Amino acid sequence: MDVITTACLPAASALLGVEVVERKGAGHPDTLADGTAEAISRAYSRYCLKEFGAILHHNTDKLSLLGGAADVRFGHGDLTAPIQVLVNGRITTALGDHTIPVTDIVTTAARDYLANALPLLDVERWVDVRPRLTQASSPGAVHDAASGQHEASRQRWFAPRTLDDLAERHRLFSNDSSAGVAYWPLGIGEQLALGIEAHLTSEPFRAEHPYYGTDIKLMVVRHGARVQVTVCVPQIARETPDLDTYIARRAHVRDLITELAGTIAPEHHTEVAVNTRDVDTRPELYLTATGSSIESGDEGVVGRGNRANGLISMFRPWSAEGVSGKNPVYHVGKLYNLAAAEAARRLHEESGLECAVALVSQSGRDLTDPWQAIVQTSGPNPLGVDRVRRVIADVMADLGTLREQLLDGKLATA
Repeated sequence: MDVITTACLPAASALLGVEVVERKGAGHPDTLADGTAEAISRAYSRYCLKEFGAILHHNTDKLSLLGGAADVRFGHGDLTAPIQVLVNGRITTALGDHTIPVTDIVTTAARDYLANALPLLDVERWVDVRPRLTQASSPGAVHDAASGQHEASRQRWFAPRTLDDLAERHRLFSNDSSAGVAYWPLGIGEQLALGIEAHLTSEPFRAEHPYYGTDIKLMVVRHGARVQVTVCVPQIARETPDLDTYIARRAHVRDLITELAGTIAPEHHTEVAVNTRDVDTRPELYLTATGSSIESGDEGVVGRGNRANGLISMFRPWSAEGVSGKNPVYHVGKLYNLAAAEAARRLHEESGLECAVALVSQSGRDLTDPWQAIVQTSGPNPLGVDRVRRVIADVMADLGTLREQLLDGKLATA
């Protein structure tokens, strides 16, 4: 592992006079796509561990959601066309003679996740799951029977006869040349985006305010001590009897967000705007049957929304990798982004400095030994290479714990 350390982190939150931060909430179609893909990977992995003691090769990180259609009026909301879940990817369908019920696993996991995310959605009636999964290997399996050489492991990548055909059981290696990027701590704008959305989509808030949906989107702009927040908050049609009620609740949630922002960032002045696209006189309003625009023509795609830390932060380092749905065993696009976040946290706790970490993999290299590790810190002097090497080595040695958190659903990927 080559280690590079530099100082004067240009994206340190203390130095950023301006932040531009977006957060797509729990019910946003892109967040739903991420969550569905991860739920399917998690369910498949658990099945494999229970039946075989190992996770077989799979990836569902190309999943897409296609929106349905809805009839929405004051006091009434119902779907008229289903949401389609296009489960694109590759997955192992059998280990030797043991056939895996892939369609059942995929369909059940997708519907269960969406039912929990959108309780008003009748998933049996209005969610159409379409598995489009293949078993073709990536390039590498060169067929050359005449040479008398051993069969390439790639030929058994998605068709293992036994666990011995899983190459990573002999040597755990990176599946790709990629980079995972993360930083710590969060800036004020980032804290506001996460804190406000988490509160508005929490179970206690939803129980107290059943007329608000979860397809909440925030755009936060901070300039010095001034913060401007634009928020989209859907309302549930069946819980909203008329326009006056809708307008009153829109004002109410604006006041709630303003109060919450004052708690999160008391030394900043926050201005809040809600549902700025509304035209009351038509009316054109953010009124929904289920609380999400996925019910009515919108689409969601894995990797198009929040990064692994739950944010889209415009002036911070970030990776374009879609983390959700990737195999948790060896996919560096998942593991290195999450490991970089843990390394950044640990380095900040040790040094008190703001830290940004990039872990760069090299395809085929040992997974726990990144090709390059780059750490930028605030302050005039870089961290010592030995300290950085130690912390990153400790994080990489603990990837098993990270996998357990993913399989338990305790580690967010969007």
